[in-house]
Amino acid sequence: MKSYLNIFARRTAAVTPQAQPIPGAVPNSAGGYAFPVDDWARLDRFLILGSEGGSYYAGERALTRDNAQAVLRAIASDGVRAVARIVEVSEGGRAPKNEPALFALALAASAQDLATRQAALAALPRVARTGMQLFQFAAFVQATRGWGRALRRAVGAWYLAQPVERLAYQLVKYRQRGGWSHRDLLRLAHPETAEPARVALLDWVCRGTEGEALPSLVQAAAALGRAESGATAAALIRAHDLPREAVPTGLLNDPAVWEALLERMPLTALVRSLAKLTAVGVVKPFGDQLPLVLSALGDAERIARARLHPLAILLALRTYAQGRGDRGALQWEPVQPVIDALNAAFYTAFRSIEPTGKRLLLALDVSGSMAAGRVAGTSLTPREASAAMALMVAATEANTHIVGFTAAEPGSWQATLTPLPLSPSMRLDDAVRAVSDLPFGGTDCALPMLYALERRLPVDAFVVYTDNETWAGMIHPVQALRQYRERTGIAAKLVVVGLVSNGFSIADPNDAGMLDVVGFDTYSGSQSSAARIAIDGGPCPRSLQRT
Repeated sequence: MKSYLNIFARRTAAVTPQAQPIPGAVPNSAGGYAFPVDDWARLDRFLILGSEGGSYYAGERALTRDNAQAVLRAIASDGVRAVARIVEVSEGGRAPKNEPALFALALAASAQDLATRQAALAALPRVARTGMQLFQFAAFVQATRGWGRALRRAVGAWYLAQPVERLAYQLVKYRQRGGWSHRDLLRLAHPETAEPARVALLDWVCRGTEGEALPSLVQAAAALGRAESGATAAALIRAHDLPREAVPTGLLNDPAVWEALLERMPLTALVRSLAKLTAVGVVKPFGDQLPLVLSALGDAERIARARLHPLAILLALRTYAQGRGDRGALQWEPVQPVIDALNAAFYTAFRSIEPTGKRLLLALDVSGSMAAGRVAGTSLTPREASAAMALMVAATEANTHIVGFTAAEPGSWQATLTPLPLSPSMRLDDAVRAVSDLPFGGTDCALPMLYALERRLPVDAFVVYTDNETWAGMIHPVQALRQYRERTGIAAKLVVVGLVSNGFSIADPNDAGMLDVVGFDTYSGSQSSAARIAIDGGPCPRSLQRT
């Protein structure tokens, strides 16, 4: 009887090595077993995390293929619901990049179900909000379907629905990307309009026709293209609020041009341009433009309006502080107040987060697999992102203890937990550095519960940041959690923050005290409404368990 219990029982008495299955678990990519997430959870993971860069165990091509199949299944199951979720994630600024949402929308626009296609095409202007995003959607949809009448009409509506001045800005800022141009799309869509200014604008795109009927922005952009000096270009930029993309290449190293651009530069563009602004000498210690930059980075309302994602700030901070880009030859001498402002902006980007007041053990998977792959198409590894998220929680919650999955000894695959020196007083870039050089071994996501049991720690919730590729332990994480509950009498919860868009979770979907969370924003930073319910007291509603 004991052998049967050891193999099949799900109660705390059962102890099963992670290399062996338990009921409901499936093989993961690392040789262990975990619980499969459903297609709707997989859709969320893809929309927020994407699949660029792959993971340690799955290459980018394989991971993208698996995600695409899951997205297609969700669309086939309820296409209108899938489109609504795509719009919600995209408009809510929940993802560091919008490409996964555009790709999923293109798949929905190619569905067999008419209502799904109609919903997807109607949602196009809400997901493709810029000219560049429209080009990306066109590239995705070109590979999945033909250019039928409904698709042409939807693309044409994108050009007709926007106010002329806003459309002019999009046409000037985004001329062409990824092999597509506005001229290509307009010739496919053939939008018809009687507005003189819009007619002139579309004629300018398709035929190069110039004249007084064109919006002043377009006329100024044409004049800027002919400018031969930085002073002339700067005057045109200030007078007409022209974007950087309209500046001739030969003038993009002129400080006067960048000073003019900076005066009304959108916040997202400012964060992306900090390195260049510093390299050309516009941002420097005691410089006249430095207060403007610091004020923008410290403006909570601007950060919220710009949908500036915390992960984008973290990436900008890491890149700016190192004084050189990950690509290209650009180098600069970082200005310390800018680094400080980016650190503060990271916390500001989470907006208002209410603490739970519970005792939280935060466990960071800093194993080898977490150092591979990339989060949401950025250059950040899952390991670095987990450190940033843990620091955010530590700054919010008074009762936290942070540990990391490390090797028992250098060169060993035997896993153990090590307390991490992360605290709210620590700088964000220092926290990322603190977890980057740790010795790592095998991944054992049961260790947080075993660690708390051994040390008799009263924990209300275990928050594990992981890729869910656990395999090295002699007991499954769900068994360890139930063992902890039984021996301590604490109805402890488990919140799993997924850092890779694979199909696995260590959280048992049949246990109302376990929860999957995906993403790196206010909604998902372990302080989301779902996570708060799970931590404050369950059970967590089924509708929120796979958020």
